[in-house]
Formats: sequence, C-alpha cells, structure tokens
Amino acid sequence: MSTQKSATVFIVDDDPAVRDSIAELAESVGLRAKGYASAPAFLAAFDPARPGCLVLDVRMAEMSGLVLQQQLNVLDAGIPVVMLTGHGDVPMAVEAMKAGAVDFLQKPYRDQALLDAINLALTMDAEARHAGAAAERFDACKAVLTEREREVLGHVLVGKTSKAMADALGISPRTAETHRRNLLRKFGVRSVKALMALSAGFGREP
Repeated sequence: MSTQKSATVFIVDDDPAVRDSIAELAESVGLRAKGYASAPAFLAAFDPARPGCLVLDVRMAEMSGLVLQQQLNVLDAGIPVVMLTGHGDVPMAVEAMKAGAVDFLQKPYRDQALLDAINLALTMDAEARHAGAAAERFDACKAVLTEREREVLGHVLVGKTSKAMADALGISPRTAETHRRNLLRKFGVRSVKALMALSAGFGREP
C-alpha cells in the first residue's frame, strides 16, 4: 500500500458535493485526492509523470467523461480510469470498458465498491510504471553490450544452456559461460531468471 499512498486519486465531476465526498472517502484510508470541476480543467493540469488514477463522471456539461477518456487514450496517457454515472446506461458502460476503464459504478455507489475499484486502479498504475522503468533500465544496459554479448543475450533470454550457446556461436562452453556472467554483471542481476524478468518488464530479483 506504500506505493499507492504516494499516488493521487484524481476526481473529475461537475458536482462539488460528489467531488468532496469521494475525496473524503479516499483520504479516510490514507490516499491523496485532488478534485476537478470539469474535464478541460483536468486536462489542463494533467501530468502523466504523476502516479495515480482517475475517478471520472460520465455525464458532464463541457466535456463528457467518455470524451475525456478517449482524449487520454489518444495521448497514450495510461492513467487507469474508474467511471461513475448517475444513470444506468449500459451502452455507456460497455463503451467505457472497451476504452479501458478499470470499473464502471453507478451512483449512488457503495463506498467499499469504489475503494476497491480505486485500489485496483492504483495497483495497475504502479505496476505499469514499474514495468516502464524496468524496460528503460534493460534498454540502457543493453546499449553498452558488445556485439558478441548481444548475441549471447539473445540465446540466454530463450533459455539456452552454455553448451547450447557455445554450439550455436562456435565458441567453447567456458567462453559462453564467461559471456553469461558478464551479462549478469552489466545488467546488475544475480541470475538468468532475474535477467529474464528484467527483459519482461518486471525488474525485480525473484
């Protein structure tokens, strides 16, 4: 939960009472919250570098929640969205979910149902950001490899043994093992399993 507590629950609803209520609910469990009275106001302040999730009302005067969701998708913003509506509009719910909404709740919502959706959205955001950081680290490490080490890396990532790599590359198993150890050192990991996890965007030692 520590990662989630460093994130912000962004609330976009043109009803100030709803904004305040959701903010109080989020803050009651230790989460940060920030409200916006309209979709354009949120877009003007939006910073994709800030971790968090978006609790978004579907029906608003200036710009609907669905349109804001579509614009965020065009920007490849990646912020997880929890949709709220005062109308049980099934087609809207389907459209929102197809566009990537984490959940779609009808007002009046149950506090716990909204908190569950928010926590899921924050977890998804944290995991996506971690995967992005791991990918950047992997690319940076890969950039300093020699041509031979890149070849060895390709074999390591598909699970080949030192002997199989040696046969494929026309080198001795001992040389293949040396290259493997150098790869682990350059990527800052202790095992091939950890290297494979990093390449997949996880980045943690198993």
